[in-house]
Amino acid sequence: MHSQNSPDTGTADAPRLLGWREWVSLPDLGLPAVKAKLDTGARTSAMHAFDIEPGHDEAGQAVVHFSTRPLQRNETLVVRCCAELVDKRRVTDSGGHRADRYVVRTTLDIGGLARPIELTLSDRADMLFRMLIGRTALVPDQAVTPSRSFTLGRMRARQAYAHLSSADGSQRASA
Repeated sequence: MHSQNSPDTGTADAPRLLGWREWVSLPDLGLPAVKAKLDTGARTSAMHAFDIEPGHDEAGQAVVHFSTRPLQRNETLVVRCCAELVDKRRVTDSGGHRADRYVVRTTLDIGGLARPIELTLSDRADMLFRMLIGRTALVPDQAVTPSRSFTLGRMRARQAYAHLSSADGSQRASA
C-alpha cells in the first residue's frame, strides 16, 4: 500500500488523475477485481447485489449478507459477501427512480490506495458496470479525467477469481 502523502496517491492540492473507468478491489468482500465506473455525478458508490439478507454477526453487529456477480458478461461467477450494515437509505438513481437501499461499509482499494467507503447495494445486472464509484469515495485526493481509462493499469480479472472454480465448471464463493 502507498502512503497517503506519496505523489502517486494524490493530495488535495495535487489529486491523482484517474480514468472514467478503473479496476478496483474490495478486499473485505473477497473481491480482488471489479471493473468500476467512476461517476462524479453520483454521491454514493453502488455495487451489484442480489439475495440480500440483513442480519447480525456472532458479536451482534448488524451486517448484510449478499451475493454478487463481480465480472461483466460472466453469470457463472457468484461471490457471497458479508459487510457491516451502516444504514438503509432512500436513493435516487440516474433515471430519477427512488428506492430504499442497504448501505454497507467496506474497504475500496484503488491503485494501491485503500480507504473505507460506504456502498449501496442494488441490482445492477442490466448495467454495463457492476460497480459505480461515487464522488465521496474519491475526494479530496482523486480526480477523474473523462478522456482516460484504466490509468492505474489493467487486471486479469478471470485469473483473480480462478481459485473459486469448482469441479463442475461453475464458480461460487463465500467471503
